[in-house]
Amino acid sequence: MDSLLQLTRFQDRLSYLYLEKGHIEQDHKSIAYVTENKRVPIPAADLALLMLGPGTTITHKAICNLADCNCTVVWCGEEGVRFYCHGRGGTHFSANLLHQAALACNPRSRRQVVRRMYEKRFGEPIAPGTPIQTIRGKEGHRVRTAYRKWAAEYGLEWKGRNYDPHNWGGGDALNRGLSAASACLNGIVQAGVISAGYSPALGFIHTGKMLSFVYDIADLYKIDLIVPLVFRTVAEGEQNVERRVRMACRDLFRELRFLERLLPDIREVLDGRHDSGEGASESARRSESLDDRTEGRNLPWPHDRSYPG
Repeated sequence: MDSLLQLTRFQDRLSYLYLEKGHIEQDHKSIAYVTENKRVPIPAADLALLMLGPGTTITHKAICNLADCNCTVVWCGEEGVRFYCHGRGGTHFSANLLHQAALACNPRSRRQVVRRMYEKRFGEPIAPGTPIQTIRGKEGHRVRTAYRKWAAEYGLEWKGRNYDPHNWGGGDALNRGLSAASACLNGIVQAGVISAGYSPALGFIHTGKMLSFVYDIADLYKIDLIVPLVFRTVAEGEQNVERRVRMACRDLFRELRFLERLLPDIREVLDGRHDSGEGASESARRSESLDDRTEGRNLPWPHDRSYPG
């Protein structure tokens, strides 16, 4: 950092902070979390994502300070297991969005991203020249095998995936649990996608939905994280399975520090390399300052650089 006016680089920030049952208000140029018993100052300029859970209120001035500090605000369910709405994205630059669009619109780079997504799901490389139909068949076999494996592990009867949004109660406990857990996973992935300035709608494997990219990224983790959690939860009892699954997801995401690994994983599947999830202004080897934004100085735009592929 060259100046006290500069904002912290994205990769140097705290990944996220979850708050509930309290009041958030202005604290000088930052914010503070206030409850009946304490007042905790929060360094908003060092925070990438603020998640507001049940029982929170926030002042207009606090929101303005968070926006000036380039911190994304998300209103969510308990421990982030539901995504309700968000403020603006966590970057003032469109570099990540433009890069995502360029990859999605070029047939060659799109195929490369799709292949990397499947490789990350499989945990192994895919032989060059493998047709996409073969890859999808392998993925289908992997999913079906996982369902059968965990059903046998916990002594449950698996009748197949069956989700009818118009008849929620008609599904068995496993299907209702899987749907609830998927909603939790999609919510926390959407929060991460938005905080980094990507488009939730611009997918590679999934297309045509407003959350296509969210589904692409969530599928990287669903079989390994969500499926065993749901089968274990249902094996413990079928009462209130949706709520118990949501709470189990909350605890799992917190235990794994899930948001901290999410952005590097996104960069890895998009670019084919591990990346720390850097902010757009890092490409110019400088941080964005409050003066740059308020006085309209010309910053070097990172999307002017060329990307491979």
